[in-house]
Amino acid sequence: MLNDKLFSRGEIVAVALSGGKDSMCLLHLLLEKQEKLNITVKAINVEHGIRGESSVLDSEFVKKYCQALNLPLKQISFDCKSYSKELGLSLEEGARKFRYDYFLSLIKEEFCDKVATAHHLSDTAETILLNLFRGTSPSGLKGIPEISRDGKIIRPLLGATREEIDCYVQEKSIPFVTDESNLEEDYTRNFIRLNLIPLVKTRFPEMEKSVARLSKIIAEEDEYLSQEALKGIKNVSGGIEVKDSLEKPIFSRACVIAMKGVGIVKDYEKAHIDALFNLLSQNVGAKIDLKNGVSAIREYGAVTLYKREEKENSEFSFGVGEYLFKGCKVTVSKEKGFNFKDKKENEIYLDGDKILNGSVIRFRNEGDVFTKFGGGTKNLGDYMTDKKIPLRLRESIPLVAYGNEILAICGVEISEKVKITDKSTSVLKIVTNQID
Repeated sequence: MLNDKLFSRGEIVAVALSGGKDSMCLLHLLLEKQEKLNITVKAINVEHGIRGESSVLDSEFVKKYCQALNLPLKQISFDCKSYSKELGLSLEEGARKFRYDYFLSLIKEEFCDKVATAHHLSDTAETILLNLFRGTSPSGLKGIPEISRDGKIIRPLLGATREEIDCYVQEKSIPFVTDESNLEEDYTRNFIRLNLIPLVKTRFPEMEKSVARLSKIIAEEDEYLSQEALKGIKNVSGGIEVKDSLEKPIFSRACVIAMKGVGIVKDYEKAHIDALFNLLSQNVGAKIDLKNGVSAIREYGAVTLYKREEKENSEFSFGVGEYLFKGCKVTVSKEKGFNFKDKKENEIYLDGDKILNGSVIRFRNEGDVFTKFGGGTKNLGDYMTDKKIPLRLRESIPLVAYGNEILAICGVEISEKVKITDKSTSVLKIVTNQID
C-alpha cells in the first residue's frame, strides 16, 4: 500500500497530519517502516480556522497523539477566510496555497527534507472527474502527481484506495478524527465522492484503478507534448515568442506555457487560445489584448506574448553620462579611438561634434524621421519596419534626437548625419544594456 521508492535512506520525512483517517494511516505506516526505510518521521499540522472549535479540537488531538509518541510536531493556525479574500482566491485554493507554502518553509528551515501527504487513489479519481465535468484540457486529466515541488512533496499512498485505507485503520485500531465538512454535499468534490463514485462502482467496481490508468497514460503523453511545445517557444526581449510553424495542438500548448510565463497563470480559457491561433492568419503587427495586462502580437514567423507597459516619457539632455530608463541603461562615453572590428551588438559610435546643442535622449514621438546610414530620409516607424524591429519594442528603444530628427537609435544604428569620418576628432560610444 505504501510506495517505498519515494524515500531515500537517512532523510527526514514529515507527514502532513490533519488527524483524519488518511493521514493517520500514513503516519502509522511510516512509523512501522521507518527502521527498514532508514528514515526519521516527524509531523506537521495546519489549522485553517474554517470550522471553528471543531478544527481546533482536531489540532489538539494531533498534538496529544504526537506527544504520546514523542514525535516532533510543527503546528500553525491561520485565518483562511481572510487570507483567501486578500489574495482573491477561493477557500480551497487559499488553504492549499498556505499549506504548501508552510510545508516548503519548514523544509527550508531544515525541519524536514520532504513532506508526505496522504492523497490516495480515490482522491485521484475525484480530481479527474471534477476537472472533466468543469471542462479541462488533457493536462487536467493527469490527476494528482506522486511527486511535486521539485521532489519536496511526496504522496506515498497514491496507489491505495479509500477502502484499503479504511481496512488498514480498522485492523490496526488507529484513532482518528472526522472532518464533518467532508460529509456536506454542498461541496462539489463531496458530491462526487459521496454520490457519483459509489453509484458508478455498483457497475464498475474497479473504476478508480481504471481512471488511474487513464491518468498515467495521459500524463506520459502530456509530458511528450509539453516537451514538443517547449521547442517552439523562445524568450525574447520583452516577452515570449511562439513559432507560427507549429501544428495547432502543439501551438495551443505552447501558448499556454507562454501565457504562464508572462503572468496569466490561471483562468485562461479556450477563447484565449483560439484568439492566439487566429492571429496566425493576420498581417504582421496585428495585436490582441488577453488579460492581466498581457497582449499578443503577430510578428515575423511568430506570435509574441508580452506584458503591456505604459509608455515612458523620460527625456534628458544628451551628453556624456549614464541614463536610466525603465528596462535599460544607456551609457555615453568619449572614445580616443574606434575600431569597427571591436564593435559589439549593443554599441553604436558617432561623431560627437555633429550632435547639435539642444539634442536629447528620449523615446519615440509621432513625426520622428531618420536619415539612414548611407543616405535617404524616411519615417522612423517605416525604418523600424524595414529593420524588422518588433512593434512591441519600438516604444522602449532610447533615441538621440534633435527635434523630430533622430540622430541615433540606441543599440541599432546611427544617422548618416552623425557618422564618423577620417576628419572626426570627437568619437562618442553609446552602450545600451537591458536591466530588470
